[in-house]
Amino acid sequence: MGSGIRRTRHPRRYRIVIEGELSERFASEFEGMSLERGRGKTFLRGEVVDQSHLHGILARIQDLGLELVSVTEVPEGSSPLPRTPSEEEER
Repeated sequence: MGSGIRRTRHPRRYRIVIEGELSERFASEFEGMSLERGRGKTFLRGEVVDQSHLHGILARIQDLGLELVSVTEVPEGSSPLPRTPSEEEER
């Protein structure tokens, strides 16, 4: 009998947007995630191994008193929208 819960062992890519432009000192708080700032927001991107990992990242954002704007799973082989500031500059 299945529980109806889908479990995967493959990491998924996420894009997490936080209100405000965080300083470099926050980069160590989100190890394994790339951090980019612009347009008054901070963009975290990277692989998340499972739901526990994702919830840990979200808990860290809350513990630091940061305002979460959005969390988006990025499908394999696609670029997340909206673009980050540096991607906009490349256009």
